Amino acid sequence: MDAHLRFSPEIIRRLGEELNPTLSKGILELAKNSYDADATKCRIELQDVNQPGGTVVVEDNGDGMTLDQIADGWLVLGRSAKKPSCKTRLGRAPAGSKGLGRLAALRMGQSTSLYTVSRQVPDARRELIIDWNRFNEASSVEDVPLTIGASAGDPLSTCGTRIEIWNLREAYGRNEVKRLARELLLLADPFGDDLKGFQPELIAPEFEDLQRLIKDRYFRDAEFHLSATVNEDGRAAASLKDFNGGLLCGAEHEQLVSDERGHYGCPAASLDLWVFILNKDTFALRSTTLGEVKAWLREFGGVHIYCNGLRISPYGGPGDDWLGMNLRRVRSPEERPGTNTSIGRVLIKDEGSRLVEKTDRSGFIENSAFLDLRSFAQDCMDWMARFRLKEAEKRRRRKRTVTPQMAGEAQQGLIRLIEEVPEDQKHEFSAALSRYDSARERQVKALEKEVQLYRTLSTAGITAATFAHESSASPIKIIGQCLNAIRHRSSHQLGRKYETLLKGPVDGIERAVKSLAVLGHVTLSMLEHEKRRKSRLEPDKELESIVTAYAPFFDARDVSVITDFALGLSYLHGSRAALESIVTNLLNNCVAAFEDAGTAGRVIEITTEMSDGEWHLSVSDSGPGIVGIQIEDIWLPGHTTRRHGTGLGLTIVRDNVHDFGGTVEAIAHGPRGGAVIVVELPIIES
Repeated sequence: MDAHLRFSPEIIRRLGEELNPTLSKGILELAKNSYDADATKCRIELQDVNQPGGTVVVEDNGDGMTLDQIADGWLVLGRSAKKPSCKTRLGRAPAGSKGLGRLAALRMGQSTSLYTVSRQVPDARRELIIDWNRFNEASSVEDVPLTIGASAGDPLSTCGTRIEIWNLREAYGRNEVKRLARELLLLADPFGDDLKGFQPELIAPEFEDLQRLIKDRYFRDAEFHLSATVNEDGRAAASLKDFNGGLLCGAEHEQLVSDERGHYGCPAASLDLWVFILNKDTFALRSTTLGEVKAWLREFGGVHIYCNGLRISPYGGPGDDWLGMNLRRVRSPEERPGTNTSIGRVLIKDEGSRLVEKTDRSGFIENSAFLDLRSFAQDCMDWMARFRLKEAEKRRRRKRTVTPQMAGEAQQGLIRLIEEVPEDQKHEFSAALSRYDSARERQVKALEKEVQLYRTLSTAGITAATFAHESSASPIKIIGQCLNAIRHRSSHQLGRKYETLLKGPVDGIERAVKSLAVLGHVTLSMLEHEKRRKSRLEPDKELESIVTAYAPFFDARDVSVITDFALGLSYLHGSRAALESIVTNLLNNCVAAFEDAGTAGRVIEITTEMSDGEWHLSVSDSGPGIVGIQIEDIWLPGHTTRRHGTGLGLTIVRDNVHDFGGTVEAIAHGPRGGAVIVVELPIIES
């Protein structure tokens, strides 16, 4: 008998949900279909989506579809007549090419209705209703007939398409709706005036705040504007302007390239980056507030990619730093922008399809063209950073030149005044001036040593942050995956022998990896800008969070932590960074003491209590205690008995405690044998 290939209805679910599993991705694909249909308006309405059973409506004023286009195009999954090289009626390069994107959105509900009026046949209104439950009951996709008929309700008065998705299978909360709103707002390049005539609109209660953010557009508050282009021949040029639009400098191709390459092998593209200086002095005389711009950058900051008129996700999205801006800023923090201090776009004209989108629409395949595009953008940012750094160095050199000159002039003026005093008082004044000069010179030398110490510490911190950033992503993840593979395969092949031969070493590696992950996470979290803002803090809650985060680190070093936190609420006024710095430095000192002394029974005890309007924190350990150094000297910067220590940990503790308005004292040997540090901070309310 003759037979032919058939498809189970299960394939519809797999192609739909697995390619575009979220509300934002699915609806975005329908919006791109409207773009490809030359729509100037695309209206997305969400009705009761915060609970199962809601409705999504997507309506546009595009070219619509004929009967044949529905039957031979829209309903044929995996085949598309749209090619990037074939322009639409309005000259757009089609955003879709695989014929799969719409399926995920259509499958979000129990049923889907399609109404369309074709520009070619404006008098024919077509209707198609798909009941997805019928596919679930069928043995193959081909067994479910679909009927394309005339629209009885006449839902469209002009050409275009209306899709209604009924009885949503899931509920979608504010975060998902917010994500959809953000993606739609960024879909057609909101940075410039030319939106190519495409205006997506979202109707949902959760949309108003994001609509205001994107509508306000704070580009005028940027301190710098970097503009760069790379042409079809792969040659680049760039310029940097100030906030008034004045040209600061320009660069030709040879000044931008980071190596000896002759050209960039990417499609023609342009880069625009707006860089903000986010401090109170910069915004003191502006109509907008620092908080407004920060909130705007939190939503839309980063560099977004637009290819042939539409945004390509996920570049520039939350957590996607495809240009490594934040890592480069960690390595060299001065004069470099990050994703939370800048917003930008890369506009690409790729008629030759040199950039290839991944099947799951999660960005481009990283071929040589994409890598060169990234190099172009990074090289331009490096050039801007070099210029700004040179300007900063010029300012510092001027200050270093002017300051001694001003000090010398002041000193000469003082000497002239001394010459005018009576003879019997000149010696006394001169001696006082000499003593002042000697004391000032000692102070300068002490400050120079302290500055050098902090420079060394900053270098170590930058190195640690770089290591944390790089290791917390791929290396630690790969080690964990390999470890799981070793555990699974070994236990399967060796059976009971695995317990005696490999379980111990494998578990040890796992503990070490978790410890590294903790250090990486803690290091990077210390750099968070929001932690440096003063606010009302709940100290016991913060303390518990820090101890929990450090748990794998303690486990890897056989350290037992005993906690006894105060009952009831108490609040401090200060920054999370300061409190975190106090606690982490004390905990690190305990672990370091264990390691240096080879302590066997390693115990750290942390207790808190409230009394007399103060929050008391006590950290004690079972280490050797404070030995080899006077107890009053442990607070001095650079004083330490550890071979590789900086001598800054307790100095930082002391300074942060004083900033809180509190006190700190040390006991050389406590009840557990090791040191005890007692911190007392004033409570603002309880």
